[in-house]
Amino acid sequence: MGIELDPVTNTWRAWHSERHPVTKTPKTLRRKNIKTEAEARRCEKDLALQITQAFHDQIVPMWPTLVGQYLESKSLVDWSGKTHQNAKLILEAHTFEKWKRRRVDSITPLDVKTLLHERLGDRPKGTQQTVLKFIRGAFQFAVEQRCIHNNPAPNIRFKLGNKIRAVLTEPQVRVLLEKAHAYNHEWFYHWALAIYTGMRNGELYSLTWDRVNFENGSILVNSGWNSVDGFKETKSCDDRMVDIAPNLGIILRELKLKNFDSNFVLPRSRNWDKGEQARVLRMFLQGIGLPEVRFHDLRATWATIMLSKGVEPIKVMSMGGWKQLKTMQIYIRMAGVDIKGIASALDLHDPVKKDGKLLELKLL
Repeated sequence: MGIELDPVTNTWRAWHSERHPVTKTPKTLRRKNIKTEAEARRCEKDLALQITQAFHDQIVPMWPTLVGQYLESKSLVDWSGKTHQNAKLILEAHTFEKWKRRRVDSITPLDVKTLLHERLGDRPKGTQQTVLKFIRGAFQFAVEQRCIHNNPAPNIRFKLGNKIRAVLTEPQVRVLLEKAHAYNHEWFYHWALAIYTGMRNGELYSLTWDRVNFENGSILVNSGWNSVDGFKETKSCDDRMVDIAPNLGIILRELKLKNFDSNFVLPRSRNWDKGEQARVLRMFLQGIGLPEVRFHDLRATWATIMLSKGVEPIKVMSMGGWKQLKTMQIYIRMAGVDIKGIASALDLHDPVKKDGKLLELKLL
């Protein structure tokens, strides 16, 4: 780096050399035919700034570039295809419009908060939490790649609460299954297995006859399915056993006779392949005058009915494949198990009606 006078042209030359801070590759910029020494010194400083900026642009990517690198790194080992797809859709939909021309190190905590407020201020807290989780993950990847020093995503705590989700009561379940059976509805078996076992949609889709043990009265749940990953492990990555209720055993034997040539327990349908199980259920519930719930809510329905019948929560957790007690607490609240009988201790008045007496008042 420096300046010098060219004796032949009587003009000044300026240059600056610097090594890349990561790759250590040298880079040199030169200028010549500069009229004065002062101008040459200013030119040298300008060259130094240009090299610094060039190195910065190579090290610190634009936000969309970082997101692409982050998603690629996660898809290698950490995420399923479904999670990768969700993260990609969320980050592109909620951040690219604002940050597509921003370098990662220019995004501040205030920018992140503003984005959440402007784009997601009216969305549920759970949605905001999910978006922030993926944003924070992308920035943390940038920290690990030494693109930035600190993660600018704020550590916001969302008060989600334990909301009671939609479920069907036991009498409503009876109506659903009886009507579906009477109308010979093609989804009767799917709804019956979901309600009798608490299995997830993907677990039902992948269930094969070799996992149904009629002698022991149990079903082995060790696989799932989704439209992105295809057949895979269960959501918790654990195998579990499901007890076959007597009435479910009758249904399974009936299915076996009907689908003797199929390896899958439940019949395939075009609507199921397209992921329209929730729409089909809602339409049928609406038609028979029952509350509309999602297909996945049949799993919660199973849990609440089991708990209301006195089955221990730890057994429901084991059979349903839940790992966190926090999730089970939601179903316990749905079933009212945690408060059942506590009001019996209240004895605040005599409920037996007693006749009163009229007193005659005399004026003195």
